[in-house]
Amino acid sequence: MIATTTNELAGHRTVKMLGVARGAAIRSRHFGHSLLAFFRGLVGGEIVDYTKVIAETREQAFDRMVDDAKRMGANALLAVRFTSIEVMKNAAEIVVYGTAAVVEELQQEE
Repeated sequence: MIATTTNELAGHRTVKMLGVARGAAIRSRHFGHSLLAFFRGLVGGEIVDYTKVIAETREQAFDRMVDDAKRMGANALLAVRFTSIEVMKNAAEIVVYGTAAVVEELQQEE
């Protein structure tokens, strides 16, 4: 599956737009991690555990979007976007969406 943040895919022709494909994942923070993050926040710096959790959640949401696009019959995702929101205290939702499309590679002129 080809995925891009652009509206068109260089070197390809869009044959058919199939609609919006989406994926979402929600993760909560572990209490022990939240306590460590609180103390780390007092002195400043990156909260590595949160960075890892968010990265894993983003990948899970992306994989779900790809599965959704495949179910539609797509071989590409165009205009892919990520967004996140805190759905409750200590829990975040990552949503990713894009346009599921069928594309074909353009023939190179020799």
